[in-house]
Amino acid sequence: MKLLFSFLFFTLCLNVPGSAQDNAPVKIAVVGLTHSHVHWILGREDKGDISMVGVVEPNKDLAERFLGQHGLSMDLWYPDMESLFAVTLPDGVTAFGSIYEHLEVVQVCAPKGIHVMVEKPLAISTEHAKEMQALAERYGIHLLTNYETTWYSTNHKVFEQIHGENPIGPLRRVVINDGHEGPKEIGVNKEFLDWLTDPAQNGGGAVIDFGCYGANLMTWLMKGERPLSVTAELKQIKPEIYPEVDDDATLLLQYPETKGVIQASWNWPFSRKDMEVYGATGYLIAKNNLEFASRLAGDKEETTEILEKRPYPYDDPFSFFAAVINEEINVEPFDLSSLENNMIVVEILEAAIQSAESGERVMLE
Repeated sequence: MKLLFSFLFFTLCLNVPGSAQDNAPVKIAVVGLTHSHVHWILGREDKGDISMVGVVEPNKDLAERFLGQHGLSMDLWYPDMESLFAVTLPDGVTAFGSIYEHLEVVQVCAPKGIHVMVEKPLAISTEHAKEMQALAERYGIHLLTNYETTWYSTNHKVFEQIHGENPIGPLRRVVINDGHEGPKEIGVNKEFLDWLTDPAQNGGGAVIDFGCYGANLMTWLMKGERPLSVTAELKQIKPEIYPEVDDDATLLLQYPETKGVIQASWNWPFSRKDMEVYGATGYLIAKNNLEFASRLAGDKEETTEILEKRPYPYDDPFSFFAAVINEEINVEPFDLSSLENNMIVVEILEAAIQSAESGERVMLE
């Protein structure tokens, strides 16, 4: 009986997505190096779940600098996607170029059946997003969007509580704060700064760079419900540094019984990614990745706890991407990484820019 139990337990463990022991590494190529978040994958420890088969970057000097920084061979480098695909077809591509370039990545990869994960946000406009969605659906590829906050244990505890036992009652207000002192102030590489502050390549400034986090989280918490309206104010507090784009954005998302307040800025005194969720009888706060606070009905004061990191493969975008490609994970509609969620994110951001330009609330159809 002991032997039978041990065998059954071992068999069950093999079917749980908790490690990379079952499948060969998923072949991943990196397209674009100008987004500094690319260091996330270049410097990632080898977990045995992905194999980097190529790095596409037209700027050879940038490729030499970044690959050298992480001890990676220039044999991985290709000047364009066509050169890479003439040698090997990866299972998936991670895009770390400008937001404007996301469409081209999908245009090239989708017909070849190559899955794509872009760094946030999905697209520069709803026009681009719709074309990307059509290509993904036509060719049956996964098209995911990566956000740092997707892997925060605290955000998932908030979601589980308000959609589980719901200790704070009906959801009334969500305040999401994201940003830092400013990209130039924190010293991002020039290649990143050049397009991040170019409205043609990024779509805007802080409203895009950090407003997308709040739109993504809000859409998730609301289980895909689109807001009735979006009202926004965009400012240039430092026009001498960022003359072409906003550096401070406040968005108000109106739902039938809930308000979402998104505060995205390149003017915070320090870096932050936190979320406050208020219900009729209490509140929940995701202070950072692991620090969670709450005050519920009957509590005399706020309580704080430090959570554990999320389990593999839900702790890392590339482990998650590999598991999705291997069909170990089914991405539900309106999950943080899902195409459905991120189509709404782009719609919210576009409405925010329209609202700021017109000075009026924008009603979503």
